[in-house]
Amino acid sequence: MVLSLLALALAPGIAIVFYIYSKDKYDREPLKNLLISFLLGVLSTLPAILIQTALQPMLEHYFSIYSILYYVVFAFGLVAFSEEGSKYLMLRWYAYRQKAFNEPFDGIIYSVMVSMGFATFENVWYVLENGITTGILRMFLSVPAHAAFGVLMGYHAGLAKFDPVRSASRLWTGLLLAAFFHGAYDFFLFLQNNPNVTRYVSTSLLAGGAVVSYYVAMRMAFRSIRLHQALSKKVFENTNNLS
Repeated sequence: MVLSLLALALAPGIAIVFYIYSKDKYDREPLKNLLISFLLGVLSTLPAILIQTALQPMLEHYFSIYSILYYVVFAFGLVAFSEEGSKYLMLRWYAYRQKAFNEPFDGIIYSVMVSMGFATFENVWYVLENGITTGILRMFLSVPAHAAFGVLMGYHAGLAKFDPVRSASRLWTGLLLAAFFHGAYDFFLFLQNNPNVTRYVSTSLLAGGAVVSYYVAMRMAFRSIRLHQALSKKVFENTNNLS
């Protein structure tokens, strides 16, 4: 049973890794770099956990856990920003500095590798703890959502790499965009635990809000992939013409 749950937990992250790798058509990244990025994603769960563990009591001290404001700060500030920020640090510290990061699409592929390392580790934890139903739900929602957030961050990292003048603003844009959609997705899910809200709003409607934010993030992610594939194709063709 444990092995079956483990396979269920690992499957979506691994499938997304192979999918995004297949989209890198023009100058594929070294497998070593991708593996290190994935493992750094796993490692990025540690600072996120430490930040959340340290700051949640402080958050509960200043805000009522039954207030909407608590859930806003908790979802967007504490959970989303700590997790996306931890992923960003790994992306910026390692992959962004590699010589192999030489086309815009590389921002997406490295960012997704980090995100899938994070999401896969998190998924194993949740699935082993909560069982097969959780594993199936997260296979189609939470893990792909992490991938979408990674694409949004990576899209802007890919632009930043080749735009030194605006690199800082582009990197921040990617981080904040990923954190916003992550926070929006979690916010509606977390609200299901607030009796003051569920007294007036059904949990199904709140789940629908999470699905809408997920859908928008996925649409933006697929569009970002297409845009960077086209841009990377131009870079690849121009490089070949000059050589």
